[in-house]
Amino acid sequence: MKEQIIKISTNNLEETYAFNTVAKQASGAVMYRQGKAVLIAAVAIDEKAVDEDFLPLTVQYMERAYAAAKIPGGFIKRETKPGDFETLTSRIVDRSLRPLFPAGFHYPVTITVMVVSADSQVDMQIAALHAANAALFVSDIPVTTSIAAVRVGTDGEDIVLNPTLAQQAKSELDLLVVGSGKDVVMIEMRTMATAGATGQSANEFEESALVDVIAIAAQAIDEATAAYTEAFAPLTREPLSLCFTQDKRDDSLYAWIENTYANEVEKAISHMAKSERSTELKKIRTKIMEALESEGKEVDKEVVTKVLEAYKKTVIRAMILDKNIRADGRALDEVRPISIQTNLLPSVHGSCLFTRGQTQALVTVTLGDKKDAQMYELITEKSTQSENFMVHYNFPGYSVGEAKFIGAPGRRELGHGNLGKRALEPTLDLGYDGSIRIVSEILESNGSSSMATICGGALALRAAEVKTSALVAGIAMGLVSEGDRYAVLTDIMGLEDHDGDMDFKAAGTAQGITALQMDMKLGGIDLAVLKEALQKARQGLNHILGIMEEAGKNITVSQALPSTEHFMVHPSKIVDIIGKAGATIREIIERFEVSVDLDRDAGGVKLSGEDKSKLAQAKAHIESITSAPVKKQIEYKVGESYKGKVKKIVEFGVFVEMPDGFDALLHVSKVAKERINNLSERYSEGDEIMVVVLEQNGKKVELATPEFLA
Repeated sequence: MKEQIIKISTNNLEETYAFNTVAKQASGAVMYRQGKAVLIAAVAIDEKAVDEDFLPLTVQYMERAYAAAKIPGGFIKRETKPGDFETLTSRIVDRSLRPLFPAGFHYPVTITVMVVSADSQVDMQIAALHAANAALFVSDIPVTTSIAAVRVGTDGEDIVLNPTLAQQAKSELDLLVVGSGKDVVMIEMRTMATAGATGQSANEFEESALVDVIAIAAQAIDEATAAYTEAFAPLTREPLSLCFTQDKRDDSLYAWIENTYANEVEKAISHMAKSERSTELKKIRTKIMEALESEGKEVDKEVVTKVLEAYKKTVIRAMILDKNIRADGRALDEVRPISIQTNLLPSVHGSCLFTRGQTQALVTVTLGDKKDAQMYELITEKSTQSENFMVHYNFPGYSVGEAKFIGAPGRRELGHGNLGKRALEPTLDLGYDGSIRIVSEILESNGSSSMATICGGALALRAAEVKTSALVAGIAMGLVSEGDRYAVLTDIMGLEDHDGDMDFKAAGTAQGITALQMDMKLGGIDLAVLKEALQKARQGLNHILGIMEEAGKNITVSQALPSTEHFMVHPSKIVDIIGKAGATIREIIERFEVSVDLDRDAGGVKLSGEDKSKLAQAKAHIESITSAPVKKQIEYKVGESYKGKVKKIVEFGVFVEMPDGFDALLHVSKVAKERINNLSERYSEGDEIMVVVLEQNGKKVELATPEFLA
């Protein structure tokens, strides 16, 4: 195989793809270059299909420390557990490529993307998506569709396609759109807060304006996928001869179930809880199998399960499209009943129990200092970064009635927590001086638990008296479509998520959208449908925000909430607060039971503690330490004599307090012409002596005695 180098320039990206260069034993591979960034993407397949009815696709995005000329920090000097950015990027690549595989494809596939050279201006998520797409497209796996990704940012009023990382840092919008041709299959969006002359803004996006920006991205994707397909098509390998799993469909059995068990299936569907619904459907399946056996017919449990599942899905979709009725009896645009309790946990800084239908999240807020921030590293950054706003999402098995061990958070938990963070962060004060950790414990789940996390998180922040620009709510939307007919569903439950065609989550304030996430299960989405979905989402968000605002009025402040004091002192006094070797600040912390944060440059002091009276005492104590007038240094004339006071005698000289109050050193060699063995025989602390200034360099003043200069 001869090496093939392809250069493609599209959507402000200059990309180079090298095929047949590396990883030649993989099913497909590419060495991808953009700027100084180099990524290797490789695809491998196990030609033995799994028995389960799903696509066993694994995507691994890995950053090597050497790619940024670094050695891994910590005790273990090699890459170990993937960071959050690596996990979230793997998740984005997975969600983008999974829809490309043909129906019935049940072969284990691993897609590995490895960063071997970094560039501080290259968007690694775009690079990873394009590298993985190229490796998959030219592989011997029967995937014949190419995707393209476009990130959209803003520069003032201008829209920027695929901005550099420096441009992204100044942008008010972060919109990632992935699609193929004219089909949009995945969207990730968030806004970024900015501070201006009129104050801080969360920069919420109005729904129709957001659709217009997505339309620009969709056009760019259409052009890019055409370019990729044309360039990569001649390099594709001969596809493997694979057998795809066919749906075990028995039309006569389907018709018999429809005629005999229609009412029972509809009743089973009406059970809102997943566990209850599953139990009822299993009972129906048992009845069907017993009826078939009594008639002497051969029974295949797997076939009966598949056909019953297919009929259940048909019934659910028909109810929605034909009757505008949902399984739980709601209207298409109706939000489930909501109940809210705040600060129900007495020892927690802020808490909220948010319940919507059969989805329930217990969300807590814990406040900390700057030192409590999460430290992390990015391959595109030279220095260690600090994350002072964290959202952690936990999804135990019991929330859906499963007997499941609770272990370390998986990709789904990290993804949902990240979505919650993106939704809430724009409303936080950019100048917040501390750390905030939100934890969402999902106690019950029947759809949109990540959106319950956002609603509960916004109220928990308010319960912890954290200043935010507005409350944020979240809602999950769904879509059911057959041909030209479609229905948009508001606040979907698990059943509608499973049997629908779209998973669409929107979060925002009353002013607009702050975060959005969309995945299409079949094909793309028409922008007119997307616009309608956003309009319906806005109606749902306004309804939820109204309930949240009412709940916010009834918040009782938690007794566990720490008291804080912020005040300023002269920057030169910070050293006095710290004291010699930190003795003074340690005494303050122990004596008044407070934590102390100091800003050396600005002179800021932040005190935190549980006892307000001790906090006030600590503040008064610090103010007494810093109340002495600030000394201003005199500019001395070299050669002039001045009267000083002996402050301290040491072996190498005498520290003399000068007229301006600052100390200067009279070195032992500048006291007399002859050698002085014991300065204490000549001087005592408190003596007033005459000294001559030899040199002044800033605060450093060099002295001599008149005797030495005589």
